[in-house]
Amino acid sequence: KEKEGASREFVTLFDFARRVDLKRVGKRPLEMLARAGAFDQLDLNRRRVFDSIDVLVRYSVAIYEQQASSQVSLFGEAGDDLPEPKLPCVNDWPPSERLAEEFKAVGFYLSGHPLDDYMGTLRRQKVITLDELSEKVQQGPCLVKLAGVVASRQERKSARGNRFAFVQLSDVSGAYELTIFSETLEEAREHLETGKKIISTVEATMEAGQLKLLCRSVAPIDTSFASSTLLGLRVFIESEAAVKSVASVLSRSKEQEIGPSNGIIEFCLSNRLLPGEVTINAGDNF
Repeated sequence: KEKEGASREFVTLFDFARRVDLKRVGKRPLEMLARAGAFDQLDLNRRRVFDSIDVLVRYSVAIYEQQASSQVSLFGEAGDDLPEPKLPCVNDWPPSERLAEEFKAVGFYLSGHPLDDYMGTLRRQKVITLDELSEKVQQGPCLVKLAGVVASRQERKSARGNRFAFVQLSDVSGAYELTIFSETLEEAREHLETGKKIISTVEATMEAGQLKLLCRSVAPIDTSFASSTLLGLRVFIESEAAVKSVASVLSRSKEQEIGPSNGIIEFCLSNRLLPGEVTINAGDNF
């Protein structure tokens, strides 16, 4: 049941709780809506909305129970004088977790993709997207590298007793499925859990108009990046005043570094007093 005037847009979460009987909606559907970002126009902090579901449901129940008892408030319609409860003060989910929660709710990513931040480096490593592969394979079978986030894995056993798997993944351009046979599966199984980010070498063919992908190798995306000599940082500096700020940022990053890094850092200096753009390699200092 919705209150009269429900055709108006909701203004706040409390307005939503007053005008919609949340007990009848149910906790789980409300959690799925929060995960998917359905309340973003009312509160951009999805984690706070998610953690507030119980509070909002109790508030809604109190409103509707007061209405059902035909109590009349001195301040207006029944229930309008009930104080709004305090919502928990929590930080929002980080971007990667927000996307993971979206996926739990609707089965795909809505506001972005976990690989978005990797695309520059992936392209430098000659990793292509599903869309690019779909066009490339029209020219004939090919061996390519694909990046993906694992959505699910189903293992089967052949007539000879060998295990193989169908693995569902997605990249920034769509969802796809890999077929992985026993030897590769044994080597890669630990990297094929839901949510893992991987780079796979695949043999792509078209069969009866369907794209078929046979996986030849799998590597975690972070491991692939760590071993790449293409990783690095280029800092452009145009004024002397920026030098201290850049040095401070790099020093803090070095102190917080976890694990080895083989990326190079280059400083590109440009100033009217210089004969042109000057590039300096930081060497082993960072």
